[in-house]
Amino acid sequence: MTPVELSRTVLHAVRRAVDGGELDVTVPERAVVTEPGPGGCGDFSTTIALQLARPAGQPPRRVAEILRPHLADADGVRDVVVTGPGFLNISLDDQADVLTALVREIRSRGAEYGHGDALAGEVVALRVPYEVRAEVVADAVVRIVATQGGRATVEHGGPVNLRPVPAPEDPAPLGPDAAQWALLHPAPHDRPRITADHLVQREGNPLFRVRYAHARIRSLSRNAARLGFTAEPGPLHEPTSQVSTSLVSTGHEPTGQESAGQHEPTGHEPTGHQPTAHGDARFGHGAGRPYGDPLGPAADTAPAPAADTAPAADVDTGTEAQEAEAQSGGAPRRTPVTTAPPPLQTPLADHPRVLALAATQRAPDRLARHLVTVADAVLPFLPCVLPRGEEKPSAAHRARLALAEAAGTVLAGGLSLLGIDAPEHL
Repeated sequence: MTPVELSRTVLHAVRRAVDGGELDVTVPERAVVTEPGPGGCGDFSTTIALQLARPAGQPPRRVAEILRPHLADADGVRDVVVTGPGFLNISLDDQADVLTALVREIRSRGAEYGHGDALAGEVVALRVPYEVRAEVVADAVVRIVATQGGRATVEHGGPVNLRPVPAPEDPAPLGPDAAQWALLHPAPHDRPRITADHLVQREGNPLFRVRYAHARIRSLSRNAARLGFTAEPGPLHEPTSQVSTSLVSTGHEPTGQESAGQHEPTGHEPTGHQPTAHGDARFGHGAGRPYGDPLGPAADTAPAPAADTAPAADVDTGTEAQEAEAQSGGAPRRTPVTTAPPPLQTPLADHPRVLALAATQRAPDRLARHLVTVADAVLPFLPCVLPRGEEKPSAAHRARLALAEAAGTVLAGGLSLLGIDAPEHL
């Protein structure tokens, strides 16, 4: 059961309670399901009882107790526990299949993943002033409304119903992609920054992180094809007897090159840094410090490692740890690769809800910020996607690639709706 299917199951439970006379409320259009918070349990949690408590005229926990048996009887649900003021914590029959089902859904729907019927048959009339930001926001809203089955029209003149804070200057010098982002990413009541920061290729630039994440994922797919395998949804871990291993030195993190084929030379590297054979210094990280490293990046002002000759192909030429141990004559020690499920499930599953909110509230900034969340969740996961060292491609590698590509699908679809290019190379 995917999170989207579980959301429908929650609404069906509410409808059954209403039809049975246990609750006197209007069934909401959607129910939000997320990972359980502190004090929660199970696979997912929903606040639907807190949402319905006031219109039902009952305490949230009482509403939760009414809904619990209806949820517990649903297909695919193993158990439901009420915690706190009225949180419904849901355990599914097969937890391992939740992420796999989500990835399969994204792969099957492609760019249409997240499209729904929240505005089916509705015509949204947008009246905007003659101002560049209002025009750009309205253009994005037209595309986003279409994903929810509605149709938006744009008119000029009063009474104006879409008036974001105007841009302080002409954004055209930033170029089409950065200009779109500069105008769409801030909330409508915030004044956009029309500065060169949107062009800087560093991790401090949200637009760069989103586009770079998509480019990295596309590079992974190309390199996987060269290694002879493709994506296939499934468990992200090897069986216990076949734990993935990586050649890393004692007490060190995996190197910044991360895995075979993940850095694809394009002749255009991020400003101020060049890749080396021992690490990727594109973000100002020290050698051997991958993006998303929990120790945190070095300051942007830190000197980059001396640049070696970059590899001429997508295949990693080795790691610093391997070379150091080879020179000392010692055998490299095998250490299991960290392949814990990434924090990707929630943002990917949340994409349909965010897209519906962006459409109904005429707020493309919600979509822009959501893409940053997806990018920040997927970037630390990418180093474990492809085989390392002497590893052979396995079912786990195919599953990780499928998850990464699912994130790439969401990033590409979201950027397209914002009118921004999703690059194959960056």
